[in-house]
Amino acid sequence: MAAIKETVSQLIEKFQGPAEDVPREPSAEELQTLRKQYTDAGQGHVFAFFDELSPVEKTRLFHQLANFNPTRINELATTALNPPPTTAEEKAASLEPLPDVATASILDSDPADLQKWYDEGLKQVSQNTVAVVLMAGGQGTRLGSSAPKGCFDIGLLSQKSLFQLQAERIAKLQSLAQKTHGVAQSTIPWYIMTSGPTRKPTEEFFAKNNFFGLEKNNVFVFEQGVLPCISNEGKIMMESKTKVAVAPDGNGGIYEALLTSGVREDMRRRGIQHIHVYGVDNCLVKVADPVFIGFAASKDVDIATKVVRKRNATESVGLILQKNGKPDVVEYSEIDKETAEAKDPKHPELLKYRAANIVNHCYSFRFLESVENWAHKLPHHVARKKIACLDTETGDAVKPEKPNGVKLEQFVFDVFPLTPLEKFACIEVLREDEFSPLKNARGTGQDDPDTSRADIMKQGQRWVEKAGGVVVTEADAFGVEVSPLISYGGENLEFLHGREIKAPAVLEKEEE
Repeated sequence: MAAIKETVSQLIEKFQGPAEDVPREPSAEELQTLRKQYTDAGQGHVFAFFDELSPVEKTRLFHQLANFNPTRINELATTALNPPPTTAEEKAASLEPLPDVATASILDSDPADLQKWYDEGLKQVSQNTVAVVLMAGGQGTRLGSSAPKGCFDIGLLSQKSLFQLQAERIAKLQSLAQKTHGVAQSTIPWYIMTSGPTRKPTEEFFAKNNFFGLEKNNVFVFEQGVLPCISNEGKIMMESKTKVAVAPDGNGGIYEALLTSGVREDMRRRGIQHIHVYGVDNCLVKVADPVFIGFAASKDVDIATKVVRKRNATESVGLILQKNGKPDVVEYSEIDKETAEAKDPKHPELLKYRAANIVNHCYSFRFLESVENWAHKLPHHVARKKIACLDTETGDAVKPEKPNGVKLEQFVFDVFPLTPLEKFACIEVLREDEFSPLKNARGTGQDDPDTSRADIMKQGQRWVEKAGGVVVTEADAFGVEVSPLISYGGENLEFLHGREIKAPAVLEKEEE
């Protein structure tokens, strides 16, 4: 009898998934209440095929629907599909660079200030008050990969993925803090925000690679939220009879996700004070950069952000500036030609508006303590898409040939205008040292695996040459890949003085 029960259980698991994947079955009263909520909101069609579903399918659909507030979805849909007209104030928006007191630049700061910020940041790391949040919800589809973007190998000699490069920078920084401040243990917890499709493969990738040498309990994978896709008529779209069509709520969903996932509570328990937030696709990112942490701490701001200098007036980048006296990000498409080409009166050789957003921010923990006060105020942006869905009247699958609905998302920087100007700061960094995004497929020639690889190899060569090493290049061969486990930012390479290295080369250990 026991053997029969075990066989039946195995069959159920095979076809329905493991038992723990099936949530609790709702009571008749809970189901009736939820159904009434959706019907009253004019969204009752989501239950169109409910009665013909299996018990497990009913339970899963119930719990998916219970995660959304149909009245709130209606409000978002109405605003998205019928945006309010632009006000006179918005049309006459006043744009100005951030005030000098709120800005600094690696390019022209006093070296003493840079050292002071570095020392303060490293001290904070040694005191275990620094955490890192990685936004890693993207898949490598445009790169020709089905894996999460962080798993991607950009073609380095070491074959390291983006995840591994970042993990090793964290490990090296922990080591630097321990040695510099003589502490037994320095820990930078790493919180990795995935989307639904990337969570499991991300967790498996880290487990398979033994967390790249980091402590397992200091790497926390969590998931950003989703929102239903909305038809052009304002209706919640169904992917199938058993499932709502959803899309990730954008990188601005990070704030709610920090709460619902328990990440903020974990930070509080650890005594975190400074949080570095960045996107996975930047192979040059200085994870938990001590200079950045020290800069933000010295200014005592709630949000600090890194920027790079805009290449030219026509580069398609968002700019960080003041809009109507508030910190904001203004997209390139929102700026007229005259504004884009305006020169800085203090530095006539430079553009007036040159602070290009690279999605690289530092938050104070006290600011994240206030998420509940402002998260609901963040706007939702509309992306009109062709969304495969179910016709809830006929039950037929629909594959549209033109956009038939919208996906709603928030942007991480939407919170900037809600931040007092005196609690916001911006530091300009060198593009060649800190920003090389991976956006496009190999061979595109811009922001692709080849440019990412080249930028790391060129940076390593600069470090080696600055340390007194000689890099021999022949024909098209160039560059040195310096492992983050040897050097976090070009330091501790004195052992290369007078050494000759033939490019391309990879340095994984000091004795190499």
